[in-house]
Amino acid sequence: MPSSNFHFGEHYKGGVGTRPYAGTNYELSMYYEQDAECQFVGAASKPARFSSKLELLMPSVAFDTPLIAGMDEVGRGCIAGSVVAAIVILQPDIEIEGLDDSKQLSPMRRESLSLQIKQSSLAWAIGRAEPSEIDRINILQATLLAMRRAYDALAVKPGWVKVDGNRFPNIPCNGEAIIGGDACVPQISAASILAKISRDREMAILDALYPGYRFADHKGYPTQAHKAKLKELGATPIHRLSFAPVSRVLPIGNNK
Repeated sequence: MPSSNFHFGEHYKGGVGTRPYAGTNYELSMYYEQDAECQFVGAASKPARFSSKLELLMPSVAFDTPLIAGMDEVGRGCIAGSVVAAIVILQPDIEIEGLDDSKQLSPMRRESLSLQIKQSSLAWAIGRAEPSEIDRINILQATLLAMRRAYDALAVKPGWVKVDGNRFPNIPCNGEAIIGGDACVPQISAASILAKISRDREMAILDALYPGYRFADHKGYPTQAHKAKLKELGATPIHRLSFAPVSRVLPIGNNK
């Protein structure tokens, strides 16, 4: 069973598109360092944690117009798992058909669009804040932190950032917050899709780590089935202890 210090490793990752317009080749290569207090399932059989080494092969690139990035998050309303943010700079000369709020798209359509976004965007990045951070600084501040981490990981910096919602994160870039932007601003829609795909994959891994909770089904949201399992099995280390449905139950292993 993973310890209470379990996490997915680095708080960010990112890349750039492979289309010629970007003029860049960005690789986030991962290597393992031993850490007795943390395990990551799948890629390593021994206790390990992710560390990142960013290898940027980026010639000087000049753009005629300011680059616009879109940013969105997923997981604010969950009671388990991280809050994940994504930022995307789309290529001005390439239109991706079908972009929309990720919640309005089927899983298959999201996967297809995710591949297109990563291949044709100028740059994209993912940021995250862990359940322990959410409990410590509250969900709003953790969301803004995840957004800042996504921005910091972006290989190409934009001149303007459009953020879904009514709050703008503390980043060294001008921009605007747009309520409902994930449904009407292509850059934000693209970020919404990448954030959703990234977090859903994490919850699938957590489903295998914590069998019985069905994280792959409800993705950590407080469904009736999820709350019933909380009462039956107790809270796991990846539950948000400051959230009411979780704070009312005992931690896993202490509910007998």
